Amino acid sequence: MVEKFEPGVKSTYKRNPNYFKEGRAHFDEVEILNVIDAAARQAAIMGGDADFADAIPPKTVSLLSRAPNLEILETTGTQHYILPMRTTVSPFDNYDLRMALKYSVKRQELVDKILLGHGVVGNDVPVSAAMPFLNTELPVHEFNPEKAAMHYKKSGHSGPIPLNAGEAGFGGSLDAAQLMAESAKELELILKSLENQMMGIGQMFGTLKVGAHHWGGRPTQDVMYQAAYTAETNWNETDWRTSDAAVRFNKLVVQARSETNDAKRKDLYWECQRLIQDDGGALIPLWANYIHAHSKALSHDPQVAGNWTNDGNKVSERWWFA
Repeated sequence: MVEKFEPGVKSTYKRNPNYFKEGRAHFDEVEILNVIDAAARQAAIMGGDADFADAIPPKTVSLLSRAPNLEILETTGTQHYILPMRTTVSPFDNYDLRMALKYSVKRQELVDKILLGHGVVGNDVPVSAAMPFLNTELPVHEFNPEKAAMHYKKSGHSGPIPLNAGEAGFGGSLDAAQLMAESAKELELILKSLENQMMGIGQMFGTLKVGAHHWGGRPTQDVMYQAAYTAETNWNETDWRTSDAAVRFNKLVVQARSETNDAKRKDLYWECQRLIQDDGGALIPLWANYIHAHSKALSHDPQVAGNWTNDGNKVSERWWFA
């Protein structure tokens, strides 16, 4: 039960004595603190001022793992890092320019240097192996100088392409922007990295041309598509709505939603992914693991959810003090 709520600061809760799930809700009281600064979160968990901390940067995992009072919890799931290109804003309204950028990124380098191995390469679809019906036959969008140069020449574009990045987008996004800018130079593509652009939601879903941020993901394709890709959602950050491919995608999503035959449903979702990867404005180079640190005094079930951070945001319900 909510005791106190300070938006963006903290909230406190007390256990509901009539909670309906048997064997759950073990804590008498829970206090959730919003700590955006990663160094402050690290100090709090190491100093014992917090029992659990999420969004641990990959570069501090080794340090925290050596703390005798802490355990590191890492899960693979639906979190992905994205550079959304607004398909209705120049120059990203050009299909070939979008494809040139998709082939200009050294994705494994980003996994190695930004995630430090705590994740896998993305292929420009918001669907991971943790979700049903992942299309395993899509073309691989990896660093390809020949294809990038071919598409860039066809686009007819010249001059720098602005790439906005800020640590609010995802941890390491500034370094990722620099790495992408460097790899683009090899192809005579100019990505102008605009560092530390602190963007609010209005900017991100309004006028932003191409930026860097992350999605926690969703447990199914349908929910993910409704959140960020279908024509009716306000969170369609790429504004991918009216091209022939987008129109077909929206029809297929509705059709798949009511299809009960798994084989037919798979075909529909595979085609949805093909359309997004090819024509859409989402450049998704990384799937990042969820990394948490918690006190050894805390216990949890053997299986931890990967559909969202904090054990599917169920730590306060499912965990307990040993």
